[in-house]
Amino acid sequence: MRLPWLSLSVLALGACGDSAGGTTHTSPPLAPLDGVDGSTSGPGAGDDAGGSTGVDSGWPDAAPTPPVSCTGKTGGKGDLTLSLTSGGLARTSLLHVPPSYDPTQGTMVVVDYHGFSSDAAQEVLLTNMNPVADAKGFVVVTPYGLGQGWNAGDCCTELQPPSVDDVQFTKDLLALVSSQYCVDPRRVYATGMSNGGFLSHRLACAMADTFAAVAPVAGVLGIPPEQCTPSRPVPVLDFHGTGDPVVPYDGGPAAKLLPPITFRSVPDTMAFWRTADACLGAPVVTYQQGVVTCTRWSDCSGGVDVELCTVDGGGHQWPGSSIVVPGLGNGTTDVDATARIVDFFLAHPM
Repeated sequence: MRLPWLSLSVLALGACGDSAGGTTHTSPPLAPLDGVDGSTSGPGAGDDAGGSTGVDSGWPDAAPTPPVSCTGKTGGKGDLTLSLTSGGLARTSLLHVPPSYDPTQGTMVVVDYHGFSSDAAQEVLLTNMNPVADAKGFVVVTPYGLGQGWNAGDCCTELQPPSVDDVQFTKDLLALVSSQYCVDPRRVYATGMSNGGFLSHRLACAMADTFAAVAPVAGVLGIPPEQCTPSRPVPVLDFHGTGDPVVPYDGGPAAKLLPPITFRSVPDTMAFWRTADACLGAPVVTYQQGVVTCTRWSDCSGGVDVELCTVDGGGHQWPGSSIVVPGLGNGTTDVDATARIVDFFLAHPM
């Protein structure tokens, strides 16, 4: 399925950057742990394009957390719209509440952030998260970014009103959801595509006391590492294609963006999270099929995990999505990112 409007949703990233002359946000590379450069041991090495090594170590559901009970929660089920004011600005989000939702029992919540120049409705189609929510019994919140973007560091604020604080907006949004729905505070998660993936990284830095885990797709850490000081170790699952023309896997200027922005690399981003989470063990390949290799570091502080799923030759796409954005490189069905993200979240409560 190819939708022309999605090509605009990411190509419009060309408007990003902090100044007309472009923005560079790089930092000295963090030393990889145990000699691993973060790019896995050769994604897809030894595989045919459609082959599989048979390695597929998924995430079992975690042991149940102590029950959370509520009274007086009156939020409805189905597909709804939430409106609030944050920082003096009107904000809107889409809300999906599964049929199985019980207003007396604590419920998992996933916040899913769209890419720059996209919107919440497009993100719902891209990730196909809502049917998974119905099957697994969790709530999905898909916000609209002001100016169709998020203030996530390197990108993207040009179309936003001045001084938009999307971290504070996220806090206000979750407060609103919690006022109407029975939310389990130990099972609140963030994911997102591209600029939304950048924001997921930033939220792990700034709201580690709220988000139990994050799962960015096609986004890297967009703030200087010294400004990312999570209050606790954060589980991170990251998806990225080595042929991404918008956010290059190895970092550097993005070929499709004007003015140019120099992004941090995926290896440096993952090395940062392994350092922040004090991951000491050797990487283990946990999933390998076709062009996709997922590598996990599990010997981390607080029992958390860090995992990188690399799509060899993959573009600026959501792996497993039926939507492949024209002009932004290869998609893949060798892994269902949405399903793996949800499994990761279920395995990592606070």
